[in-house]
Amino acid sequence: MSEPATAAPPSTALAKTRDRIAAAARIARRRPEDVSLIAISKTQPAEAIRPLLAGGQRLFGENRVQEAAAKWPALRAEFPDIVLHLVGQLQSNKADEAVELFDCIHSLDRPSLVAALARAMDRTGKRVPCFVQVNIGAEEQKGGCAIADLPELLNAARAAGLPVIGLMCVPPAGIEAAPFFALLAKLAADNGFSGLSMGMSDDFETAVMLGATHVRVGSALFGERR
Repeated sequence: MSEPATAAPPSTALAKTRDRIAAAARIARRRPEDVSLIAISKTQPAEAIRPLLAGGQRLFGENRVQEAAAKWPALRAEFPDIVLHLVGQLQSNKADEAVELFDCIHSLDRPSLVAALARAMDRTGKRVPCFVQVNIGAEEQKGGCAIADLPELLNAARAAGLPVIGLMCVPPAGIEAAPFFALLAKLAADNGFSGLSMGMSDDFETAVMLGATHVRVGSALFGERR
């Protein structure tokens, strides 16, 4: 009787994921170093994160301000070069905490959040780069700016002095992601952005081949959440 399959150790999973990103980049005639791997550590305890830190990973993503605030200050004290991205939806009343805690925000999606983040950045003097999240599949249950509303939101962000560096999306589940990634890339190019936050564990290679500069990978590194 064979032994049940087990998940690869985090260090092995990290090396394999980096190799897959590099291979996809080479196919697209891109430089692998132009793609940033964000290890999505939401719900993961510090002991699950440490093997990735030992493997040299320093870029991590969290979904919730409160969870990140409880988990990362101690790890950052130990590893000062950690870079922390907020990839989940952000409530306007958490803008101050988000600006203080995170190095990049991927979920700018509405005028009220533009205003809240601008006030928070003005108060702290910290200019946190932002991606505008686009509801690329026009799904009612998902956050993100409607494609039709993107120019207006970008104008508001620029007027408020927010450092917008690109666009982010989460394509509909169960559908080929490539057309949605291609659309986001076109929207970014049309608006003068090179930053593209797109691609997760199931589709990051496709995203890399279509221009992703940041891929958000969780289960491929940490295993499926229980």
